[in-house]
Amino acid sequence: MARRRHTFWRYLRILLGVIAVLVAIPLLLTPLYLVVQPVSVPMLARMLTGQNVTREWRDIDDISDRLKAAVILSEDGQFCRHWGVDVAALRDEVEKYLAGRDARGASTLTMQVARNLFLWNQQSALRKALEVPLAFYIDLVMPKRRIMEIYLNIAEWGPEGEFGVAAGARRAFGREPQNLDWRTASLLAATLPNPILRNPARPGAGLERVAGIVEARARQYGERASCVGQGGRLAL
Repeated sequence: MARRRHTFWRYLRILLGVIAVLVAIPLLLTPLYLVVQPVSVPMLARMLTGQNVTREWRDIDDISDRLKAAVILSEDGQFCRHWGVDVAALRDEVEKYLAGRDARGASTLTMQVARNLFLWNQQSALRKALEVPLAFYIDLVMPKRRIMEIYLNIAEWGPEGEFGVAAGARRAFGREPQNLDWRTASLLAATLPNPILRNPARPGAGLERVAGIVEARARQYGERASCVGQGGRLAL
């Protein structure tokens, strides 16, 4: 009995130690990422398996304001207003999940940053539960412009290891990310939910339709993305 109890406590200490390390990683790395260019989990996974990774970091002021507005109005219209989590949208999704209905996830851009930096891509209730406190913490530590800068530089934008807007814009249009008109910016934003299958360089009718909706929203409500602009303004 004593030996069994000793074994139990030993495994419990190991488990608590692992949990402590997992908690410490984002707590320590998030402040560091205020000045360091982070590598996402999907990027790291490709590197470790010998697959191609293309990413050239771009400062937020070297990225088209039209793309910033298009991404925010497409992915997270309340980005400049919430504290990392859209609580109302998340509550609605939880109610749908508990009722057995399809749930879209209610992921904010900050939650997507948390997932890409510290978690995994496979959908699960556990991953979503971990995203929420991580997103609140990231929003507490980082200004909105830095969160957006990281998002635009780690988002996957192509099927062959293209990460970040510089790689995505060059692959699709042969352009630098500061040289995007409304159409190219909207197509890139509309590609984000599924960059493996959606090709902004050769958009089908469905992608063109979604990009048109994104462009209309961004043109009309672009001021909602002003928190990521230089001096709190976007040149649209």
